[in-house]
Amino acid sequence: MIDGTNKNKNSILVVDDDESILEFVELSLENEGFEVTTACNGKEALLRLKEAIPDLIVTDLIMPEMDGLTFLRAVRADDKIKSIPVIMLTTRSSTMDIVTGLNLGADDYLPKPFKVEELIARVHSKIERPPVPSENLGLDRQTGLLNEHNFSTEAAREIQRSIRGGKPGSLALLMVNEILRLRDRLGSRAEREIAKQIAELIQSDAHPLDLIGHDTEGRFMILLPEISPEGALAYLRQINNKIVGHQFVAHGENLRLTPTIGFVMMQNEKSLQGLREKALAALDFATSQLDLEPKIYDEKVRLYAEKKRAEQKKEKGKSRIADFFLKSRTFFQVLISFVLSIVVPFYIYFILDWLGMDITQSMYFVVVIALLITAFMIWIEGFISLRKVTPPQNKNISYPTASAIIAAYLPNEALTIAETVQNFLELEYPGTLQIILAYNTPHSMPIENVLRSIAEFDPRLTLLRVEGSESKSQNVNAAISEVKGEFVGIFDADHHPQPDAFMRAWQWLSSGYDVVQGHCLVRNGESSWVARMVAVEFEAIYAVSHPGRARLYDFGIFGGSNGYWKTDLLRKIMMHGFMLTEDIDSSMRVTESGYKIAMDPGIISRELAPGTLKALWNQRMRWAQGWFQVSMEHLLHTIRSKELTLRQKLGAFYLLGWREIYPWLSVQMFPIVAYWIWKFSGVEQLNWLIPIFIITTLFTLSVGPGQVIFAYINSDHDIKQHKSWYVFYLIIASLFYTEFKNIIARVAQIKEFMGERSWRITPRTED
Repeated sequence: MIDGTNKNKNSILVVDDDESILEFVELSLENEGFEVTTACNGKEALLRLKEAIPDLIVTDLIMPEMDGLTFLRAVRADDKIKSIPVIMLTTRSSTMDIVTGLNLGADDYLPKPFKVEELIARVHSKIERPPVPSENLGLDRQTGLLNEHNFSTEAAREIQRSIRGGKPGSLALLMVNEILRLRDRLGSRAEREIAKQIAELIQSDAHPLDLIGHDTEGRFMILLPEISPEGALAYLRQINNKIVGHQFVAHGENLRLTPTIGFVMMQNEKSLQGLREKALAALDFATSQLDLEPKIYDEKVRLYAEKKRAEQKKEKGKSRIADFFLKSRTFFQVLISFVLSIVVPFYIYFILDWLGMDITQSMYFVVVIALLITAFMIWIEGFISLRKVTPPQNKNISYPTASAIIAAYLPNEALTIAETVQNFLELEYPGTLQIILAYNTPHSMPIENVLRSIAEFDPRLTLLRVEGSESKSQNVNAAISEVKGEFVGIFDADHHPQPDAFMRAWQWLSSGYDVVQGHCLVRNGESSWVARMVAVEFEAIYAVSHPGRARLYDFGIFGGSNGYWKTDLLRKIMMHGFMLTEDIDSSMRVTESGYKIAMDPGIISRELAPGTLKALWNQRMRWAQGWFQVSMEHLLHTIRSKELTLRQKLGAFYLLGWREIYPWLSVQMFPIVAYWIWKFSGVEQLNWLIPIFIITTLFTLSVGPGQVIFAYINSDHDIKQHKSWYVFYLIIASLFYTEFKNIIARVAQIKEFMGERSWRITPRTED
């Protein structure tokens, strides 16, 4: 059901000043599997081209600031981008513009209005058979370097020349260690942006005879003729240091990258294939070390490669069986959930009917009531959320020492952790602000040197490497002993709090509250359609549901990040690492003990959303199973608690009990209708105009648009300005996303009962 691969996608830049056409083309191409970047005129499009080079451009002709023909001239005049295929969108009356565009180098045109099928066909045609000038066919479009085929041709010639002349030379392969996580988190376009910047860094130090290429796996190939081993090592160290010291920018994110380089000398190898295999072995060894030192192929590397091949061969037979069960397990769990929710109820109705009992009418009313209750509660939460939340006012407030705990799993966060730390150091807080970076990592990483430099420069930063940690909760618990503040904010490593976040949080905590949860805002919504969907969903959660429920039930929820605790309470509660959602578990323990949690949408922190459907599935599966664990652990405790009011107990039942029952109830209309079709011998025999059915359906269907409207009204300006995101979310949620989350909830319960509680850490985009 979920695509486990994350392959590079062809990228397309769409340029049009008509927002409706822009959105239509973008959605059509994304549905076809392309990665799309947009611009509203030629001037903005040129800026997009400086960030990353697409595989194709689709552009309108008539636009403000810079029209399509001027933009096309600029593209064809730039050697780095002139080979990109261009399709023009024109009006049928613009014959002269079409001729002018084709003369300027446009590759195709499509008159408006056009059919989406024709657009897709033309796009596929130009990408698969790009009409580029012959002099540029040897270049990799992303980087402007030699592509893999032409690099191999040129390198083979150079190797033969080196053999004939008896001169030394070297072949090096360079890879960015974070490239897969970067692709997962920010998408293929970000990878292209990074590749372009790395290519420029490598070329800036290149000698006239050097050959530099880029292969389909994202590796950079560097052939250095007439160079000694010492010279090659010094040259590659220089490239390494340049990349490590450079601050890369992709999708507006400032990134730090860790390069690994393996190289081999030519003198003992006469074929390019042999050189490449040895360079790959050296690159693999360099990746295992991560010490920023280029590795030459030598006896040590040869033994390492042989040992690794032997281990892989030994495990190959076992892993095939294990991989099959691992990859198919979730599929079978989805199938089990379908059988339990649809097939089993149908046969129960069938068997009971055979025994003379028809309970479908009663079940029909149960399902109707369940749908109405849920819809009614969502509407109530929405209306309550419209009341603006403001912290208690205290004119004589004084700000004590505060602490921030940033929990990180370093291999996943190495890309952006330095930027996150810098963001915290720039927060506006009148008192002393201590920042604790509590992290775990299976091996030392170069970014730790950068972090140590920051800590030496600014004593407010405390670095805490938690040895043996396997979870966020362990990192947080270890950091609590280092906390000096009277209150402490807890954050994931991708969070950038708003400057006044700690000040606003203290206004609540100094006025009788014990915990305050803020508003988590997505800051990478433009990176993919999944991120855009999550951006709106987070507004529905943090700007609507959370504040609405907090007022309705008289207790709030700590969401795991951008939450602020009184330090004494946090030391008392701690985080339970055996829970998949330790944040919700701690929330319920706080509430059961009579403490108060406030929800304030005005305390904003910006985070990264999952960028792929696979990442979203993994994240939400962990959340759903974690909630189920909390429900089993705390539902009865909250109902029996002497500290809670009846209103709070009803809220706890809805939050913990109803959320686990509803995903199963919500699909029961299907087996009921299927049973009626079987019983009454056809769909046409059913009376679909039953008033209760029509009213229930209309009321239930109104929830989606209503929730989106509430989210839009309450949203932060950063998200609200993207009106098309809300329309997109409404369509996606209506078509599949709501049931997608219900499937996850059902499968999560099955996973819990099967004892499956091991989770991979979500790459950013993911957790």
